[in-house]
Amino acid sequence: MTKMVWDHTVHYVNDLEQAKQTFVDQGITAFDGGSHKQWGTYNVLSYFDLNYLEFLAIEDRALAESLKPELSNEVVKDAVHLLPKYEGLSRVALRTDDIETVRQRLIDHQIDVSPLISGKRYDASGQLIEWKMMTIAGNFDGLRYPFVIQWAGSDEARREQLTQNGMITEHPMGPLSVQAALYRVPNPKETVDHWAEIFAIEKKTSTILVLGDKEFRFEQGPEAKLYEIIFTGQHEKLIELSGGRYRVLST
Repeated sequence: MTKMVWDHTVHYVNDLEQAKQTFVDQGITAFDGGSHKQWGTYNVLSYFDLNYLEFLAIEDRALAESLKPELSNEVVKDAVHLLPKYEGLSRVALRTDDIETVRQRLIDHQIDVSPLISGKRYDASGQLIEWKMMTIAGNFDGLRYPFVIQWAGSDEARREQLTQNGMITEHPMGPLSVQAALYRVPNPKETVDHWAEIFAIEKKTSTILVLGDKEFRFEQGPEAKLYEIIFTGQHEKLIELSGGRYRVLST
């Protein structure tokens, strides 16, 4: 069976250093990730085991705006369209071990998927990180679709490498685990049914999707957006940052 888990979450920001420092000041470790030289973007990353947050900004706007369609993707297009005016949480990425099968399933459901894109960036130590991904154009009831990624190497190898590099580490505020993404959409049940069908994700309830030990929770609202990430940890905390909210619930 094809694996499908919540890999990471994209948060568009104008100032990566400010985003990083806000997390650090709250006791959450964040690192300079690196540059996507082919797309003109760069990032700061904060890991919670293999699930992570990606603060994404535009490093070279001229390049990002001039990409040929076959070299661009919906994540970069959204960054160009939204920044600098609209910062905030954007799409989630779903990780799979068989991206070709996932792509064909989406095509079978008449979803407008991109060709498979080979991605790469250099981390702060100069190490090359590689992956394959695809993005999905359009939306369902106003909510942008997740994108899908398959990393080079196994989860175990990536966890070991990221731990050795100090990217996966205990945060100063204590152990933290990503628990849920909170969405507001016009029709929660319809959105859950649609995502469950096209991505083959299990439904926990009529308004909650479950991916392993994590959840996507949908509530009614006009915005059609991802608005909050929930963590579990030792101390309750609410961080509001560049149009996004991060809430820590005590276990």
